[in-house]
Amino acid sequence: METRFPEQNERDKILNIREDHFYDLKSARIKPATLQEAFVSFANTDGGELYVGVEDPDFLGERIVGFRKQEDANDIIHTILEETEPSVENIEIEFIDFGTERGLVLHISIPKSPKVHYTTQKKCYTRVNARKKEIKGDRILALSYSKGSYSYEKQAVDNLEIEDIVDSIHFNSYLNRVESTLEPVIFLRKQRLLTKKEGENLPNVGCTLLFDEEPQASLDTRCAIKIYRLRTTSSEYKREQLEERPHTIKGPLEKMIQDSLNKVDQILANASYNVSGKLEKLNYPTEAIKEIIVNAVIHRDYSLNDDIHIKIYDNRIEVFSPGKLPGFMTIENIYDERYSRNPNIVRMLHNLPNPVNHDIGEGLNTAKNELRKVGLVEPDIIESENGLKVIIKHEKLAVLEDIILEYLQSNPGSLIANRDVRKISGENDVNKVKKAFQKLRSSGLIEPENAKARTFDFKYKLKN
Repeated sequence: METRFPEQNERDKILNIREDHFYDLKSARIKPATLQEAFVSFANTDGGELYVGVEDPDFLGERIVGFRKQEDANDIIHTILEETEPSVENIEIEFIDFGTERGLVLHISIPKSPKVHYTTQKKCYTRVNARKKEIKGDRILALSYSKGSYSYEKQAVDNLEIEDIVDSIHFNSYLNRVESTLEPVIFLRKQRLLTKKEGENLPNVGCTLLFDEEPQASLDTRCAIKIYRLRTTSSEYKREQLEERPHTIKGPLEKMIQDSLNKVDQILANASYNVSGKLEKLNYPTEAIKEIIVNAVIHRDYSLNDDIHIKIYDNRIEVFSPGKLPGFMTIENIYDERYSRNPNIVRMLHNLPNPVNHDIGEGLNTAKNELRKVGLVEPDIIESENGLKVIIKHEKLAVLEDIILEYLQSNPGSLIANRDVRKISGENDVNKVKKAFQKLRSSGLIEPENAKARTFDFKYKLKN
């Protein structure tokens, strides 16, 4: 079994690891059966890294307290290799020698497995952020079904060579930021970014999306982002309602995310819509938009021949991501469960300092909370046959009656119609708005400008 000395600054990097969906630090004193639970949880979920021989941050004294010799870890290695059912394939085990005083740290790199694994006690675990979670019955069955899914990110890309990635400025920037001193090809191999085809190692789809200069030219399927500004609230828009031609964002994933956020910010900075002759500005929390776009990019199905579409309407933003929800994910459990269609992509981006995906699996929860902070309703999530649409509505948490009164009181002498309320609130139901008007009229708070106007020409004002 390989033993190596630590790379430059590796000790500090290990001590600064924040335990999360992909990383766990364990004491060398841990019982083999307890470590096996963490090991199984990584294999059953999205893979991860275990460091054994590192004490908790609140430990008094030197935190790296490893094994005196390799043989001291034999029970642990035997348990995870020989007693896990079925055995986990393609794991990598090494010892990092921190010297006689600190000992050997056991480093176990665990891939996401295509099988469902159990501990010696016949228990099944998955990883949820920084903890393991035991699952039973139907939940194990659902995990079994999800394990049979096709992993497109691991497919070899025929028209690329390793040198194309090694020479990429995006790849070299990544290596510098994660402070890796490994040889580039070894780094790619260890991170499972190469796939063997006909005896030759080739960059795979995940590698191409992350580091190729222009993945959109190298892959057979479309993988860009298109951004539209539409001067309407109707989903059935016409060409003339496009403010300008759609913007197409290309490049590797990290760059594409940032460029998309910049373009959306630019559009929203000038985005307003007309309500009875007055311009209203579209205001959305930046963090909510970011989380939804990041979620679309890292979890979409890249085997499908379509782009991500971001449409900015007069009363909402729609983000469409190709591919149905993966594995056991449903609209009902989307805020509570975690499953990565592209675990390698998610992990590689998460490994960066200040990553775009800070909290694994928390993107939509964060978006919902950020919208609530500014008084907007939570996003609508709609699954179709070919993808997932997340809708951020410019709809306030207040009831429609409050929205109508607030508008009339803030704009003395103004009038408001049904279509205006729908623009302001994001509520598309004509009858709901109509009922709100009727309530306010019955309460004596508003009155029609012209009581004899046609139904669709009714406008209301505050009652004197």
